[in-house]
Amino acid sequence: MTIQVITVPDLGGADAVDVIEVCVAPGDVVEVEQSLVVLETDKASMEIPSTHAGTIVSVKVNEGDSISEGSALVELEIEAAEQAAPAADIPEPVVEAPSAAAPAASEPAAAASAEQTVTVPDVGTDEDVDVIEICVAVGDTVSEGDSLIVLETDKASIEIPAPAGGKVLSLSVNEGDKIASGAAIAVLLVEGSAPAPESSAPVAQAEAPAAPQPKAAAPAAPAAIATPSNESTAESDDGAYAGPAVRKLARQMGVDLSKVKGGGPRGRLTKDDIRAYVTKAVDLATSGKVTGGSGIPAIPAVDFAKFGDVELVKMTKIQKITANNMSRNWLNVPHVTQFDDADITELETFRKGMKAEAEKRGVKLTPLPFLLKACAAALRYEPAFNVSMHSDGEHIVKKDYVNIGIAVATPAGLMVPVIRDVDKKGLWELAEESNAMAKKARDGKLMPMDMQGGCFSISSLGAMGGTGFTPIVNAPEVAILGVSKADIKPKWDGQEFQPRNMLPLCLSYDHRAINGADAGNFMTFLVSAIGDIRRLLL
Repeated sequence: MTIQVITVPDLGGADAVDVIEVCVAPGDVVEVEQSLVVLETDKASMEIPSTHAGTIVSVKVNEGDSISEGSALVELEIEAAEQAAPAADIPEPVVEAPSAAAPAASEPAAAASAEQTVTVPDVGTDEDVDVIEICVAVGDTVSEGDSLIVLETDKASIEIPAPAGGKVLSLSVNEGDKIASGAAIAVLLVEGSAPAPESSAPVAQAEAPAAPQPKAAAPAAPAAIATPSNESTAESDDGAYAGPAVRKLARQMGVDLSKVKGGGPRGRLTKDDIRAYVTKAVDLATSGKVTGGSGIPAIPAVDFAKFGDVELVKMTKIQKITANNMSRNWLNVPHVTQFDDADITELETFRKGMKAEAEKRGVKLTPLPFLLKACAAALRYEPAFNVSMHSDGEHIVKKDYVNIGIAVATPAGLMVPVIRDVDKKGLWELAEESNAMAKKARDGKLMPMDMQGGCFSISSLGAMGGTGFTPIVNAPEVAILGVSKADIKPKWDGQEFQPRNMLPLCLSYDHRAINGADAGNFMTFLVSAIGDIRRLLL
């Protein structure tokens, strides 16, 4: 058997094309003319077929790559018979598969090794993510579970582990790259357990062509493969004169093509036109003339160094995302904050009485599970809080599920993992899950889906102190509960003052969706449920 490299054929003068779909994966068995990848030029989409039948050894391109004529697409292991009768008339360069002399019939065969391509798993988002660290180098030997690379989404850092032990043969990514789920990361040489096939004769070596032509590695694809897209050059409903590649770029950047002036022949839109339009919009937005539609002048720059020693520290991506989200939420959501104190004297007595059982279960029972349970009951009691404002500004989305986010301070910044179906879970289950989610957040292991789908959030300062604060609503949610440090305060029981353990609560809400009466009902129920947890059974 030999390894055949399938390359990009003559593209009819196109300089670079986009890979919009990869149709095969390592290990797939393909037939002659079976599609390997789909490419897209400015004018057409085309499928690149296999020129031989065989087994895919490795895929050299990823969806979203930009490649040109002669670029390697896949490595294909072909049978000797197939090699003798290639599908195309043009001579193909053959790359010899690594081989060694076969062992004698009487000698035991060594365990076979196999190449395995490691790809990016589902990271919970269709968008590209940043490669922020490469943990291995070509030639390194790794064990199963060792980190290969570290990715960073808008909300979390994710380590991608090796699925098996072996040697790193190649790396397909670099630090700073943007990649998506399914993209190739590395090729590992993994030790197998099956014995290598025995043979009494030496492995036949394929003879390379004596003098291959310059384009021998790029056989021309059949003309019928290059099928123009329905919207290749014609104007569509938006009136824009643009090809599919330009439209794809516009969709990715959120550009309305009807607002872009074409600079190509006959006013045709090009990728450069889209990029120039976006660059102009970004420059305008960051110049101080536009502040996200708020109309607020930008804060002027200050040379702090003239007042003393300073250090410029780059914000992490999570810190920048948090800052942008807070600014957006504060500017777009008309906030109202309501304050009250909940009597947690009986709750704390019960919680501390459960300490022995909690230790037996291996669970730390904090006040948080009680707050989660009480907030879930309040969301069911006052459904005006379990909604979101629709982006069209004309509808309200009512939700029939109760997912609650818990704000967690981490070394990378503030993160809000979401506990799902809180109303359907008991205290022990909520304690286990909230502790696990908080640890996952601090360890940087949260996935994007772990922080999506919240209906309501809880931000607790706990033992850090303070008697109250105004938490910012985490849109598209419409409310958030701030919790400060509990303290012993005198409370009148009708005859005398009694020392009671009081917990300050701060409820911020979006006044577009929630009115004062709804908030009053919600807070009254919540304080009552926390003060007497038996009400959670009603």
